[in-house]
Amino acid sequence: MNRVLVVDDDSGMRAGLEARFLRRNWRVETAASAGEALEKFRRSLPPLVVTDIRMPGADGRGEDGLAVLRAARTLAPSTAVILLTAFASVPDAVTAMKDGACDYLLKPVSFEQLEQAAERILKHARLQAETTADTSKGKGKDRDKEKELAGHAPAWLRALERARQAAASEADVLMEAESGTGKELVARLIHRLSPRRDRPFVAVNCAAFPETLLESELFGHAKGAFTGAANQKPGKFELASGGTLLLDEVGEMPLGLQPKLLRAVQEREFDRLGDTRTVRVDLRVIATTNRALGQMVREGKFRADLYYRLNVIPLSLPPLRERPGDVRELAEHFLRLYAAPGASPRLTEEFLHQLESHSWPGNVRELANCVRRAVAMASGPKIGAAEFDGSDWITAAAPLPPLSMSPDFMVGPATISNLNNAQLRPGVSLGEMERKLFEMTLEATKGNRSRAAELLGVSLRTVRNKVRSYGLPNWSSYVHD
Repeated sequence: MNRVLVVDDDSGMRAGLEARFLRRNWRVETAASAGEALEKFRRSLPPLVVTDIRMPGADGRGEDGLAVLRAARTLAPSTAVILLTAFASVPDAVTAMKDGACDYLLKPVSFEQLEQAAERILKHARLQAETTADTSKGKGKDRDKEKELAGHAPAWLRALERARQAAASEADVLMEAESGTGKELVARLIHRLSPRRDRPFVAVNCAAFPETLLESELFGHAKGAFTGAANQKPGKFELASGGTLLLDEVGEMPLGLQPKLLRAVQEREFDRLGDTRTVRVDLRVIATTNRALGQMVREGKFRADLYYRLNVIPLSLPPLRERPGDVRELAEHFLRLYAAPGASPRLTEEFLHQLESHSWPGNVRELANCVRRAVAMASGPKIGAAEFDGSDWITAAAPLPPLSMSPDFMVGPATISNLNNAQLRPGVSLGEMERKLFEMTLEATKGNRSRAAELLGVSLRTVRNKVRSYGLPNWSSYVHD
């Protein structure tokens, strides 16, 4: 039975939510203040907390739902928190997402909307549990790597849920994301949750070989196919037959080799280098890239037919700068991973805040290296930023970049003040707020999408996509960029 702690100083709202959850067979606890909520939370550690933002504390100090959120994330990082508010405050939304809230809903909120958010969040928790159980059968190193998939940012939860849905199918997957975001980890997760889990998982980095060697690496070669080919060699496609083939950095695939790759992906057959016999395989292809393949197609740098064949299930991963609430949990994981056996080092709050304020252009990989360096250089069990004065291993003063409100949209400080002046009604979703922000910015720039992209801190492509996806009215006359 699912468990939830409902926190609201409004007795009517509290009783109404309790009744609706009980009717859906949830086990419910309630609290009327932040102080009472924290007492009950410490006793039961529920997997889900639904809390109002603005309410008095038990001692009259005016603690609010954000205090509940922060305490819950400290006491039990795996607990999911959904915030409710009757006030359409974008700064509150930004703070909530930064502090690790899984969702932020405006009152009056329909119970169906709340339940959908709760089910999505708990489904992710079950996914993590299944993955942990599956991984526990493997080696300790694999279990440690799996923990790098931790996090509660909404965009990250959506990506992992989409990965799980993809795992259940046989369709090929194209994953576009920045370097260091965990593309290979997610690819391995898809394989591990798929019907092919007991068959091979084979990875090949398309950027690591020149064209002639890459062809041999992918498709194998016959004896005597070229100088030094003393024996027949199977390629990665053959080795992965029955399982999953990861084409890492497929955007680096030479144009001359792309027709042969297209045939192999589309027909699941190919010829070895220097051989005329056709080899047939049964496998699932996952392709990853840190480049925008759609743009490469338009520039003639990647074949359109290959792009469309790979892009059956598109999947994107958010960069770490868009999930700052996950930095602490990941840093603590890397601390345990790199600490010496028997040692119990601790990251100071000052150091953790410094990590959370960094923009992480290298994403999770950069964070891992940062913590590893800190562990190696620490002179004692307490690891703090002061120990590294004068070093250039982290840009301490780097400001947080704009916070993402969706996987490909960011809200900057200037636009937040503008959106606060918008007529937002109770019950408006973050998606509607985002739509309104794009609409307002395009109005302010008289439809100049390049200028709008600059003001919003996003790419011109994102602006075009949002105009199209939101069906913004009256933009047909704004044809210039």
